[in-house]
Amino acid sequence: MGDAPPPARGEEAQLLSLPMCIALVMGNMIGSGVFLLPASLAPFGWNAVLAWGVTISGAMALAMVLARLTQAVPGATGPTGFVSAAFGGVAGFLIGWVYWVSIWTAVVTIAVAAISYLSSFAPALGAVPFLPAFAAMALLWMATAINLRGARSAGQFQLVTLVIKLMPLLLVIIIAAALIVQGKATPPPLPAEGFSFTQVNAAAAMTLWALLGFECASLAAAKTRNPAVTIPRATIIGTAATGLLYLFVCSAIALLLPPEIAINSPAPFAAFVEMFWSPTAGSFIALFAAISCIGALNGWVMMQGELPRTMAAQGLLPRWLEQADANGTPRQALIMSSIVASILLLMNATKGMKPLFEFLLLLSTSATLWLYLACALAAIKLRVALPFAIFGAIYALYTLWGAGWTASGLSLALMAMGLPILWWTKRAQASTSPWSFRA
Repeated sequence: MGDAPPPARGEEAQLLSLPMCIALVMGNMIGSGVFLLPASLAPFGWNAVLAWGVTISGAMALAMVLARLTQAVPGATGPTGFVSAAFGGVAGFLIGWVYWVSIWTAVVTIAVAAISYLSSFAPALGAVPFLPAFAAMALLWMATAINLRGARSAGQFQLVTLVIKLMPLLLVIIIAAALIVQGKATPPPLPAEGFSFTQVNAAAAMTLWALLGFECASLAAAKTRNPAVTIPRATIIGTAATGLLYLFVCSAIALLLPPEIAINSPAPFAAFVEMFWSPTAGSFIALFAAISCIGALNGWVMMQGELPRTMAAQGLLPRWLEQADANGTPRQALIMSSIVASILLLMNATKGMKPLFEFLLLLSTSATLWLYLACALAAIKLRVALPFAIFGAIYALYTLWGAGWTASGLSLALMAMGLPILWWTKRAQASTSPWSFRA
């Protein structure tokens, strides 16, 4: 397993600060889900609140595992390095490969969601065939251009968009607190029959998707100033802050809105603001949602360049993906990933290819869960943060079960599909230099 690549000329000035790393974690976690999730959680009532507690506890345990692994294995440069250190290069490659595919699909779905929100201001975006896909592609390459300017440019953009996207979330919390204090709205009583394990489990599977992304700071270790200190702090602070925001915002909307509105509204966030504050203010929620998506897109585009760079430095992918410019940006890895994501966007735009895209999305959604499980098991083997690692492993297995055996099983097949790339990488490197791959 290779150490982090040395900073290129000018790269030191591009390193991410602690606020930028926190913005990366929170910005990647806060996307479009918070604006739609309350409608899905409303039928579960207080069971959804308990589900949030379970999900936040699991996410915090896994975040602590990643934070401690960053300190215990400083040369690992990210989750794939942790897995390789514990179980060897093949395991590190398989986890990294399937996670890389999941990042591509995340980039695509976030870009499409951003255009969907923007179409409320420009209806032609949703009415003209193929225009949504090309508009989403334009957003993708805009984010790519920002990242090509360097990590600090992307980090500054992430900070700005995070501040903007936090505004409507804090607004909902303030409105909800004022309503409860003034007695103008009251949450429903706790269920007389008690909490339902089945409903809590179903709601927890939904809340988990809203918290995916807390691993992003560790993926950017090579771009971070003083990573042994900055990465753990950003991971813990970002995960805790996002979890609490989601808990209060989604619970307030799901519990205080009338059930018939909360469950059936296509825009529950906007419905809450319109009902309890101003009918005209709700129309701006779509704009905030679009900005939220664009900020998340910027962060995930950074990840789709940093992950292959790290894997190439570890000898798990071709070395040319590790090459960086004077600012330390892995231009070739970043551009290649954006090209792949653009192809997936075109697949989504073509009616006949849409089932294939949905199939690929189904395969890759559970990839992050395998990453979390692998990191927890790596921590157990390396005897790092054992209580958190054991709880995190149990939680990851629990959520894999909640995601369904079909998606979890098919994602294993997706891992295996990457083995020919590993074989080709090993053969190509062996033909030009001694192979340093550790199986």
